[in-house]
Amino acid sequence: MTEFPKKLSAKLTERQANNALRKLPIPNGLIDFSSNDYLGFARNEAIFKNASNILQKKGVLANGATGSRLLTGNNGLYSELEDFLTDFFGSESSLVFNSGYDANIGFFSAVPQRTDVVFYDELSHASIRDGIGLGRAQSYKFKHNSVEDLNRQIDRLREGKTDSDIYVVTESVFSMDGDSPDLEALVATCKAKGANLVIDEAHAVGVFGKKGEGLLNELQLQDKVFARIVTFGKAMGCHGAAILGSDALKSYLVNFARSFIYTTGMPPHSLATILSACEHIAATKGGQNQLRTNIDFFKNELKAHNLQSYFIPSNSAVHCCLVEGNEKLKKWSQQLQENGFDVKPIMSPTVPKGKERLRFCLHSFNTEKEISKVLLQLSNLF
Repeated sequence: MTEFPKKLSAKLTERQANNALRKLPIPNGLIDFSSNDYLGFARNEAIFKNASNILQKKGVLANGATGSRLLTGNNGLYSELEDFLTDFFGSESSLVFNSGYDANIGFFSAVPQRTDVVFYDELSHASIRDGIGLGRAQSYKFKHNSVEDLNRQIDRLREGKTDSDIYVVTESVFSMDGDSPDLEALVATCKAKGANLVIDEAHAVGVFGKKGEGLLNELQLQDKVFARIVTFGKAMGCHGAAILGSDALKSYLVNFARSFIYTTGMPPHSLATILSACEHIAATKGGQNQLRTNIDFFKNELKAHNLQSYFIPSNSAVHCCLVEGNEKLKKWSQQLQENGFDVKPIMSPTVPKGKERLRFCLHSFNTEKEISKVLLQLSNLF
């Protein structure tokens, strides 16, 4: 084997010295306060069995897609799934991607053009920022959840560029903070400024909305945005993503989104699992009420243990306790795990230095006893 490059070794050594070297975790069987499986769908037997039934009823006996969707991989399950998603989310059209990362890469590298400008929340997910980086448009970040800063930046831009199309992107629930922007104010600003609003709903789908359609639907704003990105690897418990928007947007992405064009399609079983999960949540609300109850109970327990001031305010399934410094953070996480609770440390550089945190993910299957006990353990660490 050839010698590993010294420059790369130096970067690994630096990570190790900063106590920030990432390693793949081993499943530990602890009480789950870390996964994105908010509704327990990843372990839902009915969804698993129904996915197999869907394939059997349609006579699908294939392990793979056999090619990209533009060649041989566009089987009939895609059309059925996209029709379902269009109806479920209340959109004109939908296009399925292999993952949320692929969806964001494909959209932001293809849609904003060279003369356009993208404004993105400074805490936007890496997939959004990577997609913007691959594109040709100019881009500027605005202060986290600050509509005022966004307004100022758009006004400043308009003084010198009157012919640029403007895209504004943010998340309805931020994965590393659990908080949400003022979506109504963002919609009003983008309408007034003539900007195209794009919302990533990855951590809102399944948690908000009457049937889990997301926060935009809950606020009845789904028709006020240019595009939505929804993913199925969080509350839906499977894999994949979709971009929701107009028929014209779908046609454009099919023709120009490279992460869609140049990749093998999803295997039929993945499509059947998404369809099964969507049918399940549409019919049953799939544990959403219990999840909301657990979120409220968690917040009340924060008050009871005087922990509110350490947590970023959140109404979502993600709640983060700020613990400065990777070393201290890893030690606290380890102590919680030794007491039976799988609470993961989110270290710098994943989050800014000084903003390290313990990330608590709540689920419909967590019990009140588990929630009370983990927060009691946490309060003893302060």
